[in-house]
Amino acid sequence: MNPSDADVSAPTGPAPSGASPRAWELLGQTEHRGPAGYLRLLERRFRLPGGQETRWDILDSGDTVAVVAITADDCVVLARQFRPGPMAVMDELPGGFVDPGESPEAAAARELLEETGYAGEVRVVAQTWLSGAATVRRYAAVATGCRRVGAPSAASAEEDCVAVTLSLAEFREHLRAGRLCDVELGYLGLDALGLL
Repeated sequence: MNPSDADVSAPTGPAPSGASPRAWELLGQTEHRGPAGYLRLLERRFRLPGGQETRWDILDSGDTVAVVAITADDCVVLARQFRPGPMAVMDELPGGFVDPGESPEAAAARELLEETGYAGEVRVVAQTWLSGAATVRRYAAVATGCRRVGAPSAASAEEDCVAVTLSLAEFREHLRAGRLCDVELGYLGLDALGLL
């Protein structure tokens, strides 16, 4: 939970039928950028429906996409790479930022090719939000009929990726174990493919 300047109590009973929470009034915001430029943090000030004021830190780093890529022999293609948040090398869904003016589908195909060297028929199947304290939309994509068409071609020195494949059973276990950052997008992709 994000700390708040206001004392906001949890509801004590069920909401009346048809009742809806009221929106908070945005009073202003200040932008802060990390030194590396990847993340932007907004400090937003709100007035709550009861009149109290509160501040929230909102992550505003741009939309992202992650791809559940399936080969013709039903293997899932992942990108093995170092992740600076968890401080570990992880087998991740290929993905990354959606560039300005780029569609999520195009970003998914680009990231799949850059990080793994694989290509396939790509479609976006779902959208989620990173959290209630972020403007970041996260797109779940699937790619079917994937085949290797080249070597991973890093877009930057920070993308040192190796393509790995897991069977569907191994991938499901990988998801259950929480050994990647986009678990929910993995499940959304499998669901869209009827592979749960």
